[in-house]
Amino acid sequence: MSHRTQIVVVGGGYAGVTAANRLTKRDDVTVTLVNDRPQFVERIRLHQRAAGTHAAVADYTSVLAEGVRLEVATVDRIDAPARRLVLADGGTLAYDWLVYAAGSGSAAPSVPGAAEHAFALASLEEADRLVPALAAAGPAARVTVVGAGPSGIETASELAEQGRAVTLVCGDLLGPYLHPRGRRAVEEQLVRLGVTILQGPRATVTAVTRDAVQLADGRDVPSDVTVWTVGFRAAGLAARSGLTTDDAGRLRTDETLTSLDDERIVAAGDAAAPSDLPFRMSCQAAGQLGGGAGNTLLARLAGTEPAPVTVGFVGQCLSLGRGAGLFQFARRDDVPVRVFLGGRLGARAGAWLKELVCRSTVQGLTWEARRPGIMRYPSFVGDPRRRDVLAARAAAAGARADVAEPARPADVPVA
Repeated sequence: MSHRTQIVVVGGGYAGVTAANRLTKRDDVTVTLVNDRPQFVERIRLHQRAAGTHAAVADYTSVLAEGVRLEVATVDRIDAPARRLVLADGGTLAYDWLVYAAGSGSAAPSVPGAAEHAFALASLEEADRLVPALAAAGPAARVTVVGAGPSGIETASELAEQGRAVTLVCGDLLGPYLHPRGRRAVEEQLVRLGVTILQGPRATVTAVTRDAVQLADGRDVPSDVTVWTVGFRAAGLAARSGLTTDDAGRLRTDETLTSLDDERIVAAGDAAAPSDLPFRMSCQAAGQLGGGAGNTLLARLAGTEPAPVTVGFVGQCLSLGRGAGLFQFARRDDVPVRVFLGGRLGARAGAWLKELVCRSTVQGLTWEARRPGIMRYPSFVGDPRRRDVLAARAAAAGARADVAEPARPADVPVA
């Protein structure tokens, strides 16, 4: 019986599922997806799970190719020299090639009291802890959402639409990614929903107590339930395993997503830091990076040189409750532009587009499961500024090498 190459994918999010499905293009491999939950989590809907408007999960049988084996387990450590995973239950799982797609989670808050008294919202378990807290506090409870990125904005909107008294503490700026025009439209919709918005240099949180959020300007914001959406950090598995990571815990790789430590390990999604120029943590990047990781391994198995990964962005999509939304368009290098869909006239269209994006993200995984490789992105995508930075780095490295190498004397004929 011929040997089948064992490929293990760690992490069953958008990137991991895409990579696993892509790898089934070959019929001489065995692909195992290791994930610590038995269901696929639609992370971009976790604010809806907290509010009770969507389950935010899907059955893996609907998004995984038939050739992918699901192993529900928690990975404690990657033993790269032995090419095996050490599982939390004491078992091990051997691999020939590894896709590291462990994802990201809430960064540990440094603000006093936040870890004890606030509810994070970056995982299914965190969303499920928030649900009973909101129920116990009652519909008249004062809810404070800290953080004005997508998670904070969407959570504040979702809860305010249900009639809750919501305060959104933004820090310096509401929606820092957004173009100023898009930001104004988001602010107007939040106000229409009744959200109290606190922003500016002094609207940063200095402490969280059981019943209040304390700000840098000395104000105490009464809060029966505090939701903490500030900061994401890559999973700690790579660092715990002795692999080289960046400051946020992402696995450092080259432009083909291959680990700098071990060519048998390829990274994808929020867990990857190619050339120390990581892409924005998002499902938008995750799918492309998952496909790129799969393509890299397929090339290596075929004995060809893998191509550098390309990721192109189209913008950022926000739900502002169930009846409104906003799509902020961006250049392919992820810089927002003046154009957006939303505002007073386009809010319902923005909501429709946001829902379409959420559904099509899962549908794309299903398509890839049925026909591996079908999810392709236009050839023009990619960040030209990234290429410029990499070219400048290469030129600088070459210049340093020329200076460091001692001058060689001219050949002197021997008499």
